[in-house]
Amino acid sequence: MDTADGQPSPDKPFGDPPPELNIAIGWMTIWKVIGAILITLFGLWAAGQMSGLLWMLGISFFFSLALQPAVLWLVDRYDWRRGAAVGAIYLAGFVFMILMVVVLIPAIAELASTIGAKGGAWLSSTSSWIEDTFHVDVWQPGTGEQIAEETAQTLIAWAQGAFGSLLGLATTGLGLIFNLATIAMFTFYFTADAPRFQRAILSHMSPAAQQRVGWTWDEAIKQTGGYFYSRMLLMLINSTGFFFTMVLVGMPVSFAIPLAVFGGFVSVFIPAIGTYIGGAVPILLTLAIQGWTAALIVLGYVLVYQQAENYWLSPKISSKTMTLNGAVAFGAALAGGAIAGPMGAFMALPVAALIISLTSNFAKSYDVVYATDADGAVPNGTTEQS
Repeated sequence: MDTADGQPSPDKPFGDPPPELNIAIGWMTIWKVIGAILITLFGLWAAGQMSGLLWMLGISFFFSLALQPAVLWLVDRYDWRRGAAVGAIYLAGFVFMILMVVVLIPAIAELASTIGAKGGAWLSSTSSWIEDTFHVDVWQPGTGEQIAEETAQTLIAWAQGAFGSLLGLATTGLGLIFNLATIAMFTFYFTADAPRFQRAILSHMSPAAQQRVGWTWDEAIKQTGGYFYSRMLLMLINSTGFFFTMVLVGMPVSFAIPLAVFGGFVSVFIPAIGTYIGGAVPILLTLAIQGWTAALIVLGYVLVYQQAENYWLSPKISSKTMTLNGAVAFGAALAGGAIAGPMGAFMALPVAALIISLTSNFAKSYDVVYATDADGAVPNGTTEQS
């Protein structure tokens, strides 16, 4: 007990002990906890059993977000119904795939045959030049022929697999066709009934939550669609420039087409290192087929285009779409690829942009009152504590 002046009494220097806590847990609470655990375990088991379906639903929702801007443009500009707009986009995509099969696959097969027939001689001459110039042994005799043959077989196998995946049931099986049809169907319904689907989800939330979730939904459409269309436009510009440059230096059209598509796609959709890979492969093949002068011209195109893309095209096209730091984009692509393969790497970039956008809008931020300059000095007269 305390004294009159508020100080602890001598016999109780620490004051009165706290009251004992009596917590009674009834059987109803115990059964509720057990029920919650069982329901959680059942949900995890069901999710594991339906992992394939859940993955296809996720891909379908991602594609739906990417299609939304084009659908909204057709609906607003030409007063189309949403279902008709989605059908028109599907038709355009199907025609594009057929054209790619008809033009690109035979071109890749012809390129593979040429590499198999002449690649060994190209690599052997390159190896001899390096050894004579720099006195460095690149590889043992016969290794160039083996590398060229393996590269040719890989390209031919890819072309045959792609052709079968798009046109035949024999090489793909009904499972893949069913999965593709399922993704296409869910994507169609997610896109065509997007307003109704969104209202159904938001109707179970409070008005404040509706504002947050609705903004997040719209931002996901903006980031995903903006990323997809801006990248596709940059790929089209780069591939066209590649094609005309290689035809100008004398590359056969059957070789220029696959190399242009490869260079445009890899340099645009693979962060950081894609720029170098997408330019190196067409340059090396041009060097092997047409010689140093033609390869230097293609190299000049790559350097000029990259400067134009970095300082003019990309800021113009992507000014209202996704912006990501290069290191963040590269790390997101690696993480997505590790989790879900090539599709995960492709989906990781807009997802990363969405997360950054959500963080910037919902997370608390504070003004930085302490910062160092580029030389590590402490500015504004502040003293550095040791």
